[in-house]
Amino acid sequence: MALLAAAASPPMDHEAIAEARYGNDAAWYEGRIPFFESSDAKIDAVYYYRWGLFRAHQRDLGTQGYITTEFADDVDWQREPYASLNDASGFHIAEGRWLNDRRFTDDYINFMYEGGNDRHFTDHMADSVWGRYLVDGDREALLAHLKTMRHVYRLWDEKFDFDKGLYFVEPLLDATEYTVSSIDASGGKDGFRGGDAFRPSVNAYMFANARALSRMAQMAGDAAMAKEYAARAEALKARVLADLWNPKLQHFTDRHQITNEHVKYWEPIRNRELVGYLPWMFDLVPDDAKYAAAWAHLTDPGSLAGKAGMRTVEKTYEYYMRQYRYLGPDPECQWNGPIWPYQTTQVLTAMANLLDHYEAHGPISRADWMAMLRQYTALHYQGDKLDLEEDYDPETGKPIVGLDRSHHYFHSGYIDLILTGLVGIRPRSDDVLEVNPLQEGLDWFRIERVPYHGHEVSVTWDAKGTRYGKGLAVMVDGVEVARRADLGRIEVPVTRKANAPIVREENLAVQLVRSGFPKASASSGTDAEKLHDAVDGRAWFYPELPNGWDSDASGKPQWYALDFGKTVSLGGAELAFFADAARFAAPRRVSVEVWREGRWQQVGAPVKPLANGVTRVTWPAVETGKLRVSMTPAKGRAIRLAEVKAFAR
Repeated sequence: MALLAAAASPPMDHEAIAEARYGNDAAWYEGRIPFFESSDAKIDAVYYYRWGLFRAHQRDLGTQGYITTEFADDVDWQREPYASLNDASGFHIAEGRWLNDRRFTDDYINFMYEGGNDRHFTDHMADSVWGRYLVDGDREALLAHLKTMRHVYRLWDEKFDFDKGLYFVEPLLDATEYTVSSIDASGGKDGFRGGDAFRPSVNAYMFANARALSRMAQMAGDAAMAKEYAARAEALKARVLADLWNPKLQHFTDRHQITNEHVKYWEPIRNRELVGYLPWMFDLVPDDAKYAAAWAHLTDPGSLAGKAGMRTVEKTYEYYMRQYRYLGPDPECQWNGPIWPYQTTQVLTAMANLLDHYEAHGPISRADWMAMLRQYTALHYQGDKLDLEEDYDPETGKPIVGLDRSHHYFHSGYIDLILTGLVGIRPRSDDVLEVNPLQEGLDWFRIERVPYHGHEVSVTWDAKGTRYGKGLAVMVDGVEVARRADLGRIEVPVTRKANAPIVREENLAVQLVRSGFPKASASSGTDAEKLHDAVDGRAWFYPELPNGWDSDASGKPQWYALDFGKTVSLGGAELAFFADAARFAAPRRVSVEVWREGRWQQVGAPVKPLANGVTRVTWPAVETGKLRVSMTPAKGRAIRLAEVKAFAR
C-alpha cells in the first residue's frame, strides 16, 4: 500500500446540513452526529433519516435517563411502564455508539442491566456493549455491569440442552414468529407460538455474548471467569458447526427441539432461512470454502433473493408468504418469506465481515453488498417520503403490515452499516484505527466527526480527484494521517484519549404511570391519554404518529399545567410543538408560569416557540409545586404540545 500526502479538504458545513435535513430540530443533531455525504443522494437521505429515527425513539424516563424504544408508541407486549423491548437492543447500541454525545447509549445500557432486560426475547446485548467499547474505549463503562451480564447469561440455562450443548428457543421469543420450525410444528396450520428449535440465531448470540464476557473478565482481572466464558464460546462454536450446519442444504439451519405428530426432535428443518447467515455476524464460522458456499443462496432468485430484498425463507418453502394472522383486515407480522429490516441488517453485517476479513467469500462480492444495501435503502421510501415499516413484500418492496404502530419502526440498523461497511471503519480494542471501505460504485463519499477512542475521525474517498483529492484519506482531529490512491485497507496508530464527560439533566416532568405525578390538566383537550402524551418522555414530529396534547381550535388562549405533587426546584423548561400544513401550528406566544404565593407567576421571558423543534426557556431557579405553559394560538389553528420537560436549572 502506497500512502500519498495531500492537503486536507475543507470540512462540510454541519450547521447548514443539519438545518436542511432537520429544520427547526437541527440543534439536536448539530453537535451529536457524524456528518456524511456521498454521490448517492438516496443513501445520504436515509442516513440522515435514520439519525432522525434514533432521535425520535429516545424516551426520557426522568431519574432513569434515556432508553431507546422499538415502537414509537405503546404496544401490548412492551415492558411496562417503560415501553422497552430487548430484541433490537443490539441495533440500538450499535447505532448509538457513533454519537458524539455518549449519554443516550450509556443510559440505555445502564437501564437494561439495572433490571430493564427482562429477556422477553433473545439478544446479543453483551456483545453489543463490547462493540460500543471498541468505539469509545471507555473501560469503566464497559465493566460497570459485568456481574449482572454474567447473571443474565446464566439465566439462559433454562433454554440450554445440556445433552446437545446448544440453546433452543421458541421462534416467537427469538422475535421471529411464523418461521419454518413453528409453522411445521403446527402441521402448517399456525406458527405464532410453539416450534421450539435449536436455532443458528440464539446460539450465535450466546457465543458472541460468552466471548464478550470472557474479554471483559480478562480486562477486569478475573482469570477464572475469562477462562470459563472462553470455553463456553468455543464449545458453542463447535456444536453450531457440527450440528447446525446442514450439508444437504449447504446452510446453517434449525433443528427441531420437540417431537409431535408433525416433527421429530433433532430433525433439521426442511428449508433454508435467512437466519442461517447469523453465525457470520459474530465471526463464528471458520474461513472455509465449505461454509462460504452458503452465500450462493442469498443471490439465487429461486431461493432467498427477492426482487426487492432478502426473503426470510426461500420461496420453495411450502408455506412461503402464506398469511396466517390478521389484526382486523390488516395482515400481521410473519417471517415466512417477507423482507424484514431486522434480519436484513444482520445479514448485511455478516456479509461485511465476510468481505472484510475472510479469504473464502463464496460467490459474494462488494458489488453484491452494495446492491443489497441499495435495496435496503429503497425500502425506507414510501414514494418520495421516508418511513421505515415492519416488513415488506420481497417482490414489490411494498409494506405488508401497514398498521399505525409500524410507521418509523426502529427494529434494525443502518448507520452502523454505513460506518463499518460502506465507509469501512472497523473498530478495534487496541490503539489502531482501521479503515477498509466496502463501497462499490460510489464516485465519492465523506464522513466527518466520527468518534473513535476519544478522537474525531474523518474519511474521504474520491475516485476521480475532483472533490476531495484523489484516493482514500483518513483524518484524525482534523489532520490527515493517511492517504492511498485506491480503495483498500488503511491502519494507523491512534493513542486513545479520554472521552468528553457525559452531561446529564434530570427531566422532572415525566409521567410514566398514568395515574401518578406529575398530573396534567389543560384548558381544553382534556382526554387523559392526550394529557399524558405531553409528559410521556417521547417527542417526535411525524404526522403519521400523533403524539402530544391537542388543544381545541377556538382561537382562545390555552394552557397546559402540571402538578408535581410535591415542592420541586425549577429553573428551566423545554417545549416541543408539532405543526403541519393544515390543523396544527406552534403558538404565536408562550409564557411559562409557576405557582407561588397562591397565584401563577411568570418566569423567564415570553417566547415565540419553534414549530417541529425544541424551545428552551430558563429562569433563576424557584421552589414550586406546579408549572403552567400559557399559549396564544395562531389564528384558526389548534396547538399540539408534543412534549414538555422541566429541569431544576
